[in-house]
This record gives sequence, structure tokens and C-alpha cells, in this order.
Amino acid sequence: MKTLQMLAFGVLVLAGGRASAADTKVELKGTHLCCGQCVTAVGAIIKKVDGASAKCDQKAGTVTITAKDNATAQAALDALAAGGFHGTTDNKDLKIKDDSGATKGKVKTLTLEGVHNCCGQCNKAIVAAVGKVAGTTGNTAKAKNDSFDVTGEFDAEELVKALNAAGYHVKVKK
Repeated sequence: MKTLQMLAFGVLVLAGGRASAADTKVELKGTHLCCGQCVTAVGAIIKKVDGASAKCDQKAGTVTITAKDNATAQAALDALAAGGFHGTTDNKDLKIKDDSGATKGKVKTLTLEGVHNCCGQCNKAIVAAVGKVAGTTGNTAKAKNDSFDVTGEFDAEELVKALNAAGYHVKVKK
């Protein structure tokens, strides 16, 4: 009887140890996933992050990341941002960081780089997001190009926020 109790206790301890080392899951919402190429790009990016996997819901615009721990999940989010994808999470510890380099205030031209722009649908969404920013008068965005210029007299920070809201991550070219 004592041996059976010890065995049961051991199983509970082992199960508890596994539960505390459970995978981290984080859902990235509002990510631009207009086509199969976008979904494939997300998969290729996450595949390079050891200990992480991702599942895209193209229709919902979500990427669910499963990682071995929070640090790995954050590395996956950072990799997606570097690949030009943006979104929001409901996790206070795991987020896409604001590393755009955009400053508040009016500018007349701005070069943005690192955007995921694989097709005409991506480009159309980028152009639409740029067009929502007061004071923009033109842009050079083209499908299959990851950088473009925006002209007019507009707030750089507001432009980046509009692109982020459309599911794109960009950086200001220095």
C-alpha cells in the first residue's frame, strides 16, 4: 500500500512539473493575412524560431503562437515584426514592440522599410492605410517591395500607427 501511495505521489509530482513547464500561447490579432503567401511567410518566419510554432487563421487575421516559454513566444513576435507583420495581443508581457523609430510631429517625406508586401492585395491595404492619414499626398508603395516613401505634410507617428492598425510593421529608414 505504501509503495502504491509513493508511486501515485510521484506521478502527481511529475504531472505538476510538466504543468508548470506548459507551453505559452499568445494570439496576435489584426495581422494582415490577405493571401496564402502571407500565411506561408508567417510560417517560414516562425519556423526559424526554435521552440515556437504558429497557426494562422487567414479569415480572422490572427496568428496563434505556441512556444516553450514566454521568452520564446516574445522571440516569435519579434521575428514576425522583423518580417513586416503587426498585430496586438491581450497579454501584458508579450507584445509587438514599437521600434519603428517614428517621432511625433509633422514631416514632408518619410521612407519606411521592412513591410510585408507580397502581392497586390497587400499593396492595396498599405496604400489605403497611408491614405487615411491626414496630410499624406502620395506614396511609392509597390507590391513585392518592402520599402516605400510617403509624401505630404503629415505626422510620422500617426502614419506608423495607421499601418500597424492595418496589420503591418514598419521602420523609419534612417
